[in-house]
Amino acid sequence: MVSIGPIDLDVPVVLAPMAGVTNTAFRRLCREYGAGLYVCEMITARALIERNAETMRLISHHESETPRSVQLYSVDAITVGKAARMIAEEDLADHIDLNFGCPVPKVTRRGGGSALPWKRELFEAIVSSTVKNAGDLPVTVKMRKGIDDDHLTHIEAGRIAEAVGAKAVTLHGRTTHDNYSGTADWSAIGKLKEAVTSIPVFGNGDVWQAEDALRMIDETGVDGVTVGRACLGRPWLFGDLANAFNGSDERHRPGLTEIAKAFRRHAELLVEFFEDENRGCRDLRKHVAWYFKGYGIGGEVRRQLSTISSIEQLDEILATLDHSLGYDAVGVEGQRGRAGSPRRPILPEHWLETRDLTPDQRSNLIEDAADTTGG
Repeated sequence: MVSIGPIDLDVPVVLAPMAGVTNTAFRRLCREYGAGLYVCEMITARALIERNAETMRLISHHESETPRSVQLYSVDAITVGKAARMIAEEDLADHIDLNFGCPVPKVTRRGGGSALPWKRELFEAIVSSTVKNAGDLPVTVKMRKGIDDDHLTHIEAGRIAEAVGAKAVTLHGRTTHDNYSGTADWSAIGKLKEAVTSIPVFGNGDVWQAEDALRMIDETGVDGVTVGRACLGRPWLFGDLANAFNGSDERHRPGLTEIAKAFRRHAELLVEFFEDENRGCRDLRKHVAWYFKGYGIGGEVRRQLSTISSIEQLDEILATLDHSLGYDAVGVEGQRGRAGSPRRPILPEHWLETRDLTPDQRSNLIEDAADTTGG
């Protein structure tokens, strides 16, 4: 068991927030297979306190979800403090995670996400403000190694988070420059675990199978793992992880029948979440390639699934599948999602010249924090 403040995790596994994916529908589906901490997709603190309609939808949890976990993004300590207080006072969640790991240019060009820990005082202020305003809710931090190999921040940031009251830290073993390319640096995760000793440390990156999770813990000494891209189209991975941590060799090896069943269940949950059948089915389209990766269903069927607009239409297509197709480890297992290539980090002007914010940078950060677009 691993404890994050008052939250006890029998299975030390966290679902990483993923934009457009980890809404309540997907979280509920994953819970049906296994245990862990399931985090909603990133929301902006400013959008939350201004009660942006889409943000309020994103932060919603089904009554079956417990504990409820929310990830906040902000570049301003005052704003994130208000958001944390709102979550605590209005009982919107049981846990707050802070995003310092996003490498997407639209986030880092504002100085947010994985760019932010480079500014030490700002990082400390944001974590500290969140902790102070969250009341009894545990606050955690998710981050990357740094901006690039010449500008690493994870050890220092981990110690700061620990010192100001964070209840756990998660490290993705890549830099902003790495994006999702190459191989995650598990040695960096191990070094963070050595440096941060009073709170749990979770490792993230290249945990594609349950065996990878066990190997990461064995090699790095971390307390648990965080899983993102590996569960795309594979919500049963959390069942495999639960079995692995409980000492069982049992693993899901789904044939096409089970794939189709999970895909349809996902559709039902999305329709319920959006309260709109057409919108729910349209949102499911992006999951087609993930669910059916490695299964020979044919290009025409894939095209049809990628244009569904109703449950009835979905059922008609699924009925045409060859349900005798079994599990193909070679086609199904391994990396999921786009790895991409390393790319030059997009940062605010003169960002790397000093570890402190310049007056102009501070002004621009405050202005950018007014974004109310939700996630």
